[in-house]
Amino acid sequence: MALLEVKDLRTYFYTQEGVVKAVDGTSYVVEEGETLGLVGESGCGKSVSALSILRLIPQPPGKIVSGEILFQGRDILKLDEDEIRKVRGNEIAMVFQEPMTSLNPVLTIGRQMTEALELHMDLHGKAARDRAAELLEMVGIPEARNRLDDYPHQFSGGMRQRVMIAMAMSCNPKLLLADEPTTALDVTIQAQILEVMSRLSREFGTAVIIITHNLGVVARYADRVNVMYAGKVIETASAAELYNNPKHPYTVGLLNSVPRLDETRKEARAHRRLAAGPRSSATRVPLLPAVRVARRPLQGRVSTVQTRRGEALRGVLGI
Repeated sequence: MALLEVKDLRTYFYTQEGVVKAVDGTSYVVEEGETLGLVGESGCGKSVSALSILRLIPQPPGKIVSGEILFQGRDILKLDEDEIRKVRGNEIAMVFQEPMTSLNPVLTIGRQMTEALELHMDLHGKAARDRAAELLEMVGIPEARNRLDDYPHQFSGGMRQRVMIAMAMSCNPKLLLADEPTTALDVTIQAQILEVMSRLSREFGTAVIIITHNLGVVARYADRVNVMYAGKVIETASAAELYNNPKHPYTVGLLNSVPRLDETRKEARAHRRLAAGPRSSATRVPLLPAVRVARRPLQGRVSTVQTRRGEALRGVLGI
């Protein structure tokens, strides 16, 4: 039995301008100890699908309309509030995209870290602080015990992200959701953060879902990759297979959008045409409909932008 199985998940947002179908029939599985990469353009539903797993969708305007989220055989969507609180941070943890907005600026790091330990691990006082200091050392923060009394603004961006990872791993979760954990960090710090997550995943046997735009991250750390577009998973493959033999035209376009410094423009255009394959309509795989964006006042340019993006993508794919 898979650790996590998402079946036909649909999460919609009901706005004054209409219904936004952020996740529209997504299905995938995560095995124990596996690292799954979730990639796609902004607005395709990656983060919303992760938030749906923990039932953190703001209501209103959001609502999980239908589907099943089976975690170790239990349907998370059928749990009551007390039961889902025991899952959050304990069995399933999440590293959010921006640590500065996720950490409370008026509470010390030590207080924020010991909260989950008190709630889920029944650790209090000195035992909780000792465990918090141990976790900070585990993610590479020097003088960890002294830093427990510091506030988030006294940490750099990379150190704040390390604190978020330590908090997420504090209760030894079975599944870690990492929503673009390296956003706004420089390349060197990105590599360090990802190495920390990979090492902890191996040590604790934790399954990880990495949500990212960075295809290099996927190539290095993910066992399997789900490509999302318009709220759906359009292609699933191992990382090696996806890079060597992408099937869907959108996946081809996504891979070809990564700039290469060893190619001239002419070589890059030739490479894209070759990757796109024959132009025959019989061999083309149709793109999914454009991502549905609710119309808003004074935003008449949205359709023009979408049209231009669609034309550009079709030009890249040679269709």
